[in-house]
Amino acid sequence: MTLMTRGRRTTSCAALLALCAATAHAEPAWTFGGFGTLSAVHSTERNADYTASPLAPGQAGFGKEWALDVDTRLGAQLGVQLDKRWSAVVQVVQERAVSRQYEPHVEWANVKFQVTPDLSVRAGRIALPLFLAADYRKAGYALPWIRPPVELYSAMPISNSDGIDASYRWSAFGARHETQLVYGSTSVRLSREAAGEAKHTLGLTHSATAGALNVRATVAQSMLNVKGAEAFFAAFRQFGPAGMAVADRYDIASRRVYVLSAGFSYDPGNWFLMGELGRVNSHSMLGDQTAAYLSGGYRFGTLTPYATYARVEANMPTTTPGLATTGLPAEAAAMAGFLNTELNRRLGDIPVQDTASAGLRWDVAPGYAFKLQVDRVHPHAGSTGTLTNVQPGYQSGRAFHVVSAGLDFVF
Repeated sequence: MTLMTRGRRTTSCAALLALCAATAHAEPAWTFGGFGTLSAVHSTERNADYTASPLAPGQAGFGKEWALDVDTRLGAQLGVQLDKRWSAVVQVVQERAVSRQYEPHVEWANVKFQVTPDLSVRAGRIALPLFLAADYRKAGYALPWIRPPVELYSAMPISNSDGIDASYRWSAFGARHETQLVYGSTSVRLSREAAGEAKHTLGLTHSATAGALNVRATVAQSMLNVKGAEAFFAAFRQFGPAGMAVADRYDIASRRVYVLSAGFSYDPGNWFLMGELGRVNSHSMLGDQTAAYLSGGYRFGTLTPYATYARVEANMPTTTPGLATTGLPAEAAAMAGFLNTELNRRLGDIPVQDTASAGLRWDVAPGYAFKLQVDRVHPHAGSTGTLTNVQPGYQSGRAFHVVSAGLDFVF
């Protein structure tokens, strides 16, 4: 992702160059294109920042009256079809990173081999097929909204994996099916203080299309290791068995994460209806969440008004009594109290939130779509929701509004 090492970039590009050299006798067909979003976002919550992804935090709210960095990004994609079986693609995206700067990163870089007309294998950096919009979640022009519903898509913001996948297409029961198996690893910077690595990611996705209806389901698991909290949980373990029990429950090092999702879209042409349901369980203080949304719209020529309702709930308590302080010496009781407070603050970052949205898409010209969207966001149950950069004056349970205007384009 954004902190991918130079060596990994070089390895991906070198593999593609080697493939081109090996098939130089063929006449490769090159393609080049790109996409982007230019947006401005205003939030009425002045004690925190509204953001579309924790890996690309924006500054709408506390940071800026109108922020240009919530959704704005630029992407370019280079593809080559070397012959009937071999092809390759590289996609580079520049967007805001957790460093709070705009940084380019390689989103895709893979080689594809078409084993048979129905079976294909890819190797390299590949889109993780976790949700309906997995292949184009960063290309806003392909979306009806200005951004995917944050309740679901922020729950698993990792969008790619370095590894291999295999896809098999088949037909049965009056529908076209595709079954995809993916295996790989990903390194990400989760915040300025914490880095994460998802190893041995294994996922199975199945999609089916019958006429205007498309359904998709995914099950995936990964070993997640987040660095940056070692000292915090070591402090808990100093309190003996009780502290060890708390640390073992909430530690974010070497935890197996499970992702389950299912979704559908029905689009006969003049209107659309789509929805998804997903659960992400980290078995740690990062949370166990279930999120869902339902969205629909109607097309009047170049105008498409739409509405969406999204919700995320925590499947675990977002507060804990932590360490008992009764009977401890004064200094130890103060330390236990501090650790309990800090742990509950971090548990409060687990989103519990719902959003009602209304918007309008206007396809002003081929390849250009202007979008205007208004969201009513309501974090509750003591949660900060999907907000970042939360300030002392923030109050959970108070709804706020977000106004977004943007231009999506492809070229």
